Amino acid sequence: QVQLVESGGGLVQPGGSLRLSCAAPGATLDYYVIGWFRQAPGKEREGVSCISSDDRSTYYADSVKGRFTISRDNAKNTVTLQMNSLKPEDTAVYYCAADHLFEAPVQAKCNMPASFGSWGQGTQVTVSS
Repeated sequence: QVQLVESGGGLVQPGGSLRLSCAAPGATLDYYVIGWFRQAPGKEREGVSCISSDDRSTYYADSVKGRFTISRDNAKNTVTLQMNSLKPEDTAVYYCAADHLFEAPVQAKCNMPASFGSWGQGTQVTVSS
């Protein structure tokens, strides 16, 4: 559907912050549900946060609620995930995903990675002292 590029990953100490960005070079993210997913070694891919196509609805996994914030910048055509108070258990490869074909409430979409048609290559986030 659309090519996605993530950026902003890296190594950070516990309690620190990182800001991930998802961009679609040459395309627009308007009308797409955008999700951030993560996958740690030996674990299944899990939905971290999703935002609806009209920006009216957001979803956060319980494990990140109150620490992560998802937002869309239409002028820059990006979706960002601000991650604060990072914990070692947040360590994973983070993926941006987009979809505009499979209609579902944003919470349901975030729990169905297979419902997203476009994926980025992933960016590593490591939280360690």
